[in-house]
Amino acid sequence: MVKTKMQEAKTAAPSRKKSSDTAAKSHAQANASAYQQYQSAVQLVQQGKYEKAAGALEKFLPSAPPELTERCRMYIVTCHRQMEQAALAFATPEERYDYAISQLNQGLFEEAREQLGTLAQDAPGADYVFYGLSVLDSMTERPQECLANLARAIELNPRNRLQARSDSDFQNMFDDPRFTELLYPEVP
Repeated sequence: MVKTKMQEAKTAAPSRKKSSDTAAKSHAQANASAYQQYQSAVQLVQQGKYEKAAGALEKFLPSAPPELTERCRMYIVTCHRQMEQAALAFATPEERYDYAISQLNQGLFEEAREQLGTLAQDAPGADYVFYGLSVLDSMTERPQECLANLARAIELNPRNRLQARSDSDFQNMFDDPRFTELLYPEVP
């Protein structure tokens, strides 16, 4: 039997509708699965399982829905930073100080401040720590803190006064009369 064009269109329309419904359901299931993978990875981050979370997010990223790609990248960076910090283990205060100064030299001021602050608590008699803090404070334009930390460094080791006189890291402080008084107390 030969079908007319009208009959063909009627029989074809339901099959097209069925295939579009199936595609929509399949897409919805894929999205639900993607969100579930994402949620699982975020839970790993929240639990502090950074290595597993980074692996899951990196695996998920190529197929992630567009609205999740930037979030995935952010979590991946967070995981790597956390793993890097966890890997930091210092045998001596000097090693921690060297690491803090390397952070300072790279312009990572908050990381350097965190390391030096912890070190100041752990080794309150280490003059070099307070000297490092005063340099950091000078570079980040915190004159009050700079003066206090430099005064403490000089109190612990008077040779820090001589070093600070020629240290270009204090260029932000050179015009401050309090800084001059601290470095040259013998001059009236």
